[in-house]
Amino acid sequence: MTPAADLLITNGLVITMDAQNRIIENGSVTIIGDAIAAIGSTDKLGATPAKETIDAGGGIVMPGLVNTHTHAAMTLFRGLADDLPLAEWLNDHIFPAEALLDEDKVHAGTLLGCAEMILSGTTCFCDMYLFEGAVARAAAAAGMRAVVGEVLYDFPSPNYGPIQSGFDYTRRLIDTWKDDPLVSVAVEPHSPYLCAPDLLTEAAGIARENRVPLVIHLSETQKEVEDVRKKYGASPVGHLAELGVLAPNLLACHCVVLSDEDMDLLAEHDVKVSHNPESNMKLASGIAPAAELIRRGVCTALGTDGCSSNNNLDLFAEMDMAAKLHKASSLDPTVMDAATVLRMATVDGARALGLDRITGSLESGKKADIIIIDTNRPHLTPMYRPESHLVYAVGGSDVAATIVNGLVLMKDRRLLHLDLEKTMADARQIANEIRNR
Repeated sequence: MTPAADLLITNGLVITMDAQNRIIENGSVTIIGDAIAAIGSTDKLGATPAKETIDAGGGIVMPGLVNTHTHAAMTLFRGLADDLPLAEWLNDHIFPAEALLDEDKVHAGTLLGCAEMILSGTTCFCDMYLFEGAVARAAAAAGMRAVVGEVLYDFPSPNYGPIQSGFDYTRRLIDTWKDDPLVSVAVEPHSPYLCAPDLLTEAAGIARENRVPLVIHLSETQKEVEDVRKKYGASPVGHLAELGVLAPNLLACHCVVLSDEDMDLLAEHDVKVSHNPESNMKLASGIAPAAELIRRGVCTALGTDGCSSNNNLDLFAEMDMAAKLHKASSLDPTVMDAATVLRMATVDGARALGLDRITGSLESGKKADIIIIDTNRPHLTPMYRPESHLVYAVGGSDVAATIVNGLVLMKDRRLLHLDLEKTMADARQIANEIRNR
């Protein structure tokens, strides 16, 4: 006898993203507690007794999306400083604005980011920012899966002050959240150009000691590469290799300017890469060689970056952009096909964060991180290949339901565990303070 379920999703086109890339027409998913209990045809599972049933209405049932690089609280800076070069944008506008932040503001901005991600189908995100304790609390309150890490710099932080206090803060975060079902912690030095060698090696040591991810911005611009080479006699990737920082637990964000030798090093050390095409385009940083990295076997996932350089957290838009950007730049329409890009946003994103054993695909025993796409819409009719639709036609606003860890966070486009009106009102108030100061 089929055991009773806490939640039954029925009557959907189930895209599993498992190793066999199984797609089940008229499929169902049963959930017990926080995990997927069974996946199969509606004929087989549709009559399962359940406390709650969601009829997908023929829509797509798939794993929630994984955003591997965010600064979620930067929703507060959306549109603050657009159309500027990276160095000017960062030094003249973002850093001064961030000096006004505190725990409460970061918590409010993160809640806004979580609302945006839940509504657009992201169930898991990796965050690098200030006051990351507040980010962790906001993600947990929103019900999202998150990997969080305090950004570490050479110069004093508005949060922790000197760098040794930053290391202590990071260790406390790791200890505080080590047993949480949703939130985990990474060690996150900002970049080779804002972190001295001793900082980078200390950060890598803390990550190794605690068996957590190490996350860094890497080779984002040509200027960064030139500056690091001038200072250390090596490219940013080569510099990290010489320091012994390249490792399978390293998630390198951006990786726009890479030589063949750099890519060989990333592949050799099984480094993971977060590709952020929209942010890199908007800041005119360039086009990362993502297709070549994938060809060389480097696990390459997708991220949106923050809302001041994107300006949204919609991973469906990011998928569409990633696929088309590489086709246009290579003059090859077969590059970055839809199936590849879809894996980048799901199971490869989970692998990049070390979470692929629990999320990123729909499989019995994995956590129930699931979204449902309403395909009964003009722009999604007809549908020949669902993978193609998901990359080239679906938008975040087509997500009808979002489930994380077995809990329904959004249904029928309505957030169930966040007060959206209050969240937006709080963000507007903070924006007014920033504007006035």
